[in-house]
Amino acid sequence: MNRTTLIAKLRETPCTGRVITALDVPDITAAEVLNGRLGPLARWVKVGMELFTAAGPKVVEDLHEAGRDIFLDLKYMDIPNTVAGAVRSACALDVGMLTLHASGGRRMLEAAADAARQSAGPDGRRPALLAVTVLTSFTLQELDEVAPGGGAMSERIVRLATVARDSGCDGVVCSPADLPALRSALGDDILAVTPGVRPAAATGSDDQRRTATPASAVADGADFLVVGRPITQADDPTAALAAIAKEMSDS
Repeated sequence: MNRTTLIAKLRETPCTGRVITALDVPDITAAEVLNGRLGPLARWVKVGMELFTAAGPKVVEDLHEAGRDIFLDLKYMDIPNTVAGAVRSACALDVGMLTLHASGGRRMLEAAADAARQSAGPDGRRPALLAVTVLTSFTLQELDEVAPGGGAMSERIVRLATVARDSGCDGVVCSPADLPALRSALGDDILAVTPGVRPAAATGSDDQRRTATPASAVADGADFLVVGRPITQADDPTAALAAIAKEMSDS
């Protein structure tokens, strides 16, 4: 499945299905309990490094059996051959989206894209490859400590996103604050998955530095929102997810 077709298919998803609930829990038991509290609205769930390291592929298989689509957020970054192998393994798990660092460079991204295409199922199904631009926890000062002299934050985001697109990736993971510059430079040619989203009534931003409300993120061009604690720590996670989806649809 080519990028245009894949993005169009994902964008057909209604707002309730475009909230990715982050299962940032330490083990498979906690993931199963939380998944059971989410209800049928939670189409997508995120399996990140903590949970996958503890539980391995079994947690992905179990969540599939529970009817969830999987956003595998392991942020691959290594030599091209190693990342290509990891992408093939992720395709075998039938995940819907997976992440890798754009800063891994063009050859790594191209190897990942080739591996995803070669591993597509008979119907062309494959995961959307999402390049992480700059983590939402970073400030510009912190980024300069590890990558000095790169210009303004928005310039770096656009540069990394452009390399990712040109290397065959389907989209990016970026802060809501970076969406206007991203859409201005690249239009609708890539999928934008956006963490750092907090409902309008929420207070605090935890360890996220560059946050936004669901409505403002969608208005600025986000396709999918990754939301953790505002849903998972709510008294009623299903109601919290529904409220976020309503904010999205009202934007």
